[in-house]
Amino acid sequence: MGNSLPGAVELPDGIKVRGRGLGRPWPEGPAPDFGLYLGGAKLRRKHDHKMDWERAWIRWPDFLLPTDWADARRRIVDLHTRAAAGEGVEVACYGGVGRTGTVLSCLATLSGLSADEAVAWARANHDKRSVETPWQRRWVGWFARQA
Repeated sequence: MGNSLPGAVELPDGIKVRGRGLGRPWPEGPAPDFGLYLGGAKLRRKHDHKMDWERAWIRWPDFLLPTDWADARRRIVDLHTRAAAGEGVEVACYGGVGRTGTVLSCLATLSGLSADEAVAWARANHDKRSVETPWQRRWVGWFARQA
């Protein structure tokens, strides 16, 4: 399928990733090749059985931060690598704004932007409310410094 997901945004390095909310209507078009999902056990129980594609979950409570930062960083880097290889990928939390926007910001840092530039990019290209909390914004900075 290769990067053909409807609604995908193009990162500054040209890689495409779809960000969405699991609590919103499922998008039309083909299923992703891979999905990275952000939430807890309740969200996973509600949605995981609907997905017949390869996927990974990051335990990430709403409005907060991932419970395992190193694992979250590894999974986000893997998502970027998959997208760069031509897979159709998506990232989603329940609402598709805060956590999803935070991951899109992290992906933008992998594209060469600074943390502040990446947050501004996500707000301009995904949702104006991307990266909803000060600690999510600081986490993007932490993520960018790990490179």
